[in-house]
Amino acid sequence: MSRRGDWSRLDETDVRVRPGRGTRPRSKRRPEHADALSAMVVGKDRGRWTCAVEGDKDRLLVAMRARELGRTPVVIGDRVDVVGDTSGGPDALARIVRVAERTSVLRRTADDTDPFERVVVANAARLLIVCALADPPPRTGFIDRCLVAAFAGGLQPTLCLTKSDLADPAELLGKYAELDLPVVITRRDEEPAELRALIGDEVSAMVGHSGVGKSTLVNRLVPSAFRAVGVVSGVGKGRHTSTSAVALPLPGGGWIVDTPGIRSFGLAHIEPNDIVSAFEEFVEAAEECPSGCGHLGPPADPDCALDTVVADGTATPGRLASLRRLLGSKAGVDDTAPAAD
Repeated sequence: MSRRGDWSRLDETDVRVRPGRGTRPRSKRRPEHADALSAMVVGKDRGRWTCAVEGDKDRLLVAMRARELGRTPVVIGDRVDVVGDTSGGPDALARIVRVAERTSVLRRTADDTDPFERVVVANAARLLIVCALADPPPRTGFIDRCLVAAFAGGLQPTLCLTKSDLADPAELLGKYAELDLPVVITRRDEEPAELRALIGDEVSAMVGHSGVGKSTLVNRLVPSAFRAVGVVSGVGKGRHTSTSAVALPLPGGGWIVDTPGIRSFGLAHIEPNDIVSAFEEFVEAAEECPSGCGHLGPPADPDCALDTVVADGTATPGRLASLRRLLGSKAGVDDTAPAAD
């Protein structure tokens, strides 16, 4: 019997090894890029990101995503590390090699059934919810949904009411009295001095329906922005004037992120407990609720424990009502009705 037929007599010389495709050994190690510069993403256009080195508005460069990042998402506000040609010249192109952990994230989905969430902006300290008092009329459902997204994402929500020369804000403000929500009221014939002082040197994101005066505010805050200003149609709907999110440097420091006007704010990615966590007095009681409780109270959630917090005097009924209104908005309450309804 030959050696090839006798397995007990085989040795390493009888084993055929298929040669590799190359002589270069494979490795999972990646370059450390110790010389990378830190930057903030302030714009995006067709697979290229504009970055401000060290957050300096005068040190801008364009970068692509490095191959080792794969499909790692990079959005406006991200803190990144860049290498390569960081001169910022007309033909210079750097590479984004790292994306830092985010301190806050504003997310939305197209609607409440869409499983794919979209990150609108990262690392913003404040969310300015811009709402016109008239023309178009305010929609509390949209405001509530923005509040939910802000609370869940770690941003400080602020209500920015525009066109106060057309309507009294008292009725709308009454709906949010229990939320301790910062409010700034502006009008078209006055400078937004209070808003400018509030946002200071931080990164703030601005959201709102088209036609509410968002671009007008941006042009006041950043005179060099030249964001397009639209008009409101005869049916009370605005025309989209901002088509992409962009971070604009404020004259006194900080950045304002102007986002495109949107008609809906989906919350498919947010759970009820994400909202409750923003109301400290209800967090402990929520842990006693049965599994799957939506915290809406009877009849939807008859065994919800949040009512006990009001019963023992730890929270006011208005505070719980405000929380449940936000939870109801997350659950799909119609947000098309104006505030007066």
